[in-house]
Amino acid sequence: MKKILLLAAVLFTGVATYAQNGPKIEFKSDTVDYGTTTKEEDSGLRVFEFTNTGNADLIITDVKSTCGCTVPSKPKDPIKPGQAGKIEVKYNMHPGPIRKTITVQSNAVNYPEGTVALKLKGEVVEKGKVNVLEKKKSLMDQ
Repeated sequence: MKKILLLAAVLFTGVATYAQNGPKIEFKSDTVDYGTTTKEEDSGLRVFEFTNTGNADLIITDVKSTCGCTVPSKPKDPIKPGQAGKIEVKYNMHPGPIRKTITVQSNAVNYPEGTVALKLKGEVVEKGKVNVLEKKKSLMDQ
């Protein structure tokens, strides 16, 4: 009985150690906040920065957006352990709220199936229009 328990403990430790090996992706932030902006003042380009904190090459296989108004671009080359990378996102800046999700597919072992969801938020207003809440806030500050 002791041999079976010892064998089980050794196997469990081996599996746990093996599961931690491989590429790991760590984002500086999983959300980009555009704040309140206008199409005339902002190009809509933002960057999600990340680092491979694992011990194998990180490969970004796919990056998708929830709609055609947001165009992400992925790194073409593998990211070596310890190196940083970036995913650029271009939003079309149509007036209205920004609530978009970017799905990143990779070989990272620290996320289920290597899938990470990144978020974009904010609001694009037409130039010259003032947000009612912002107007009230500025009047209170005076």
